[in-house]
Amino acid sequence: MNRKILTALVAASIFALALPQTASAKCRTGNFQSWLSDIKRQAAQQGISQRTIRSALEGVRYDPDVVRRDNAQGVFSQTFLQFSGRMISGNRLKTGARKLRQHARTFAQVKRRYGVPGPVLTAFWGLETDFGAFLGSSSTLRSLATLAYDCRRTELFHKELFSALKIIERGYLTARQMRGPWAGELGQLQFLPSHYLNFGVDMDGDGRVDLLKSAPDALASAAKYMKSLGWRANEPWLQEVRTPRNMPWEQADVGIEHSRAQWAKWGIRDARGRALKADGLKASLILPMGKDGPAFLAFSNFTKVYLEWNHSLTYSLTAAYFATRLAGARKVSPGRGAKGLPYAQIKQVQRLLQKRGFDVGKIDGILGAKSRHAVKTMQKKYGLPIDAYPTRALLERLR
Repeated sequence: MNRKILTALVAASIFALALPQTASAKCRTGNFQSWLSDIKRQAAQQGISQRTIRSALEGVRYDPDVVRRDNAQGVFSQTFLQFSGRMISGNRLKTGARKLRQHARTFAQVKRRYGVPGPVLTAFWGLETDFGAFLGSSSTLRSLATLAYDCRRTELFHKELFSALKIIERGYLTARQMRGPWAGELGQLQFLPSHYLNFGVDMDGDGRVDLLKSAPDALASAAKYMKSLGWRANEPWLQEVRTPRNMPWEQADVGIEHSRAQWAKWGIRDARGRALKADGLKASLILPMGKDGPAFLAFSNFTKVYLEWNHSLTYSLTAAYFATRLAGARKVSPGRGAKGLPYAQIKQVQRLLQKRGFDVGKIDGILGAKSRHAVKTMQKKYGLPIDAYPTRALLERLR
């Protein structure tokens, strides 16, 4: 879900995942216009009318700027505190609270139907498009055609291009109305066309699914999508906690779950320092800035749903934390004053890990899952706290 206001900071759509090429979607068969002619024939074979095909694809051109921006994408090199502090401004908190009141009836109906609470949806709404204020102005059809013609994710964007044509065919939007971010998303919650088709809800009852202008439609559609990912009604998604100075730090991992009772035994307390509710609800301990930074228990609604909405831990954690603030939580504690390594030094860590045979992905200064796994392995080897967060001590050992 590429956001206009986050273009320089956030990776492309969570749905824009690399998929294997198949015979049904070959890239670059001839120049762009001959390729587009073949797309038109395929659309007609799928039952899409000539009227829709003409309105959507006549005059569509290849846009090299879209490919350039797609190639240049990256997730964040900022720490969680830097990014969340930037994105969850006082104005966004006030606007979010106002939107919750303004659309209270819609949020109540959506929660009854799908189980997703208003603060969760409102936080995504704010981060994705500033509550519908910034939907993007690029031609969605041009972006999708360009990305489908490109050879890296042909299968994915072929599907999205045909889905966009079907949206027009159903009368939800016209080709002219299909404008959004450069990567082909649509609407106030930034859906790709296939999700528009599969999860779009006519919540306002006007007979159309309009995710651009209708906030009720957009919010209900997001909730329907989250329910499909496994959202559990009446369960938490994220809880800020305090950690003791000594505990088995290697247990802090998004892929490791324990009951809250077990976390309590290890000395975890709630954000105000009170005893943690010692029940059997499973959660992962997330330390986005290591053992001395902020700490959260992340429940199934986070690990199964938020991280599918956006695979970036920093973005997903920010969205979930924003939702807790809208639900009444206090501002996050900085912990014991953890400081992240500068961007250049994180790249040094990645290079040194790569030299030792670790697959850290790109040397990009970004702490992705591969980099964190390698850091964790070397922390264990060097007898350092195993919290998967690179420190100056680790960098010195690696050197």
